[in-house]
Amino acid sequence: MELIKSRIRDVPDFPKPGILFKDITPVLGDPEAFGQVIDLLVERHGDKGVEAVVGMESRGFIFGAPLALRMGLPFVPVRKAGKLPADTEKVSYALEYGEATIEIHKDALKPGQKVLVVDDLLATGGTAEATLELIDRLGAEATVIAFVIELDFLEGRKRLPEDRVDSLLHF
Repeated sequence: MELIKSRIRDVPDFPKPGILFKDITPVLGDPEAFGQVIDLLVERHGDKGVEAVVGMESRGFIFGAPLALRMGLPFVPVRKAGKLPADTEKVSYALEYGEATIEIHKDALKPGQKVLVVDDLLATGGTAEATLELIDRLGAEATVIAFVIELDFLEGRKRLPEDRVDSLLHF
């Protein structure tokens, strides 16, 4: 875990003044650290009976796709509106500076299917909450919501089923 934590770079004033951005690109640039993230996620959640991995756009794809491959499971992307080619279910949600809409293919998950949701960072929890709503609409169940990093002071966990949230690192 120390290797992973040592590869998280702080970028002050990004994307706007006053924000201290936690940059995961150095983790991705270090195959050992990136591999450790995937190994830890498999170790923590590989025995929970999940049947698919859902990744939130966009950095959730980076961790979700290799995790799904390693676990021998399908990978399901949740994307920004207008990016998926087939019939979609969509949900809009509030951001601190406006609104966003995300989508999932209507046939991506089956009713009753248990899924692991993954993203790089839990901040305010809005995107994760909206993703859970999409999963619920398809009749599937998010049994695990995994993050590489959680910014505890933003309390995003409070918007999610806390007993299902797992974060590798806390800041």
